Amino acid sequence: MAYVITEECTACGVCSEECPAEAITEKEDTYWINADDCTNCGTCAEVCPVGAIIEEE
Repeated sequence: MAYVITEECTACGVCSEECPAEAITEKEDTYWINADDCTNCGTCAEVCPVGAIIEEE
């Protein structure tokens, strides 16, 4: 998985709505990326209004 959602997540849900692979789900008042479903397209990082999704090294 190339992307992770950091603690800065405000749980707005924009990333989940825009993910073409439907790999992002809500869990305990935040969102997380399912590595098995993620296609590493980067759409989530592009649409996150607070920059809470970063590329994992």
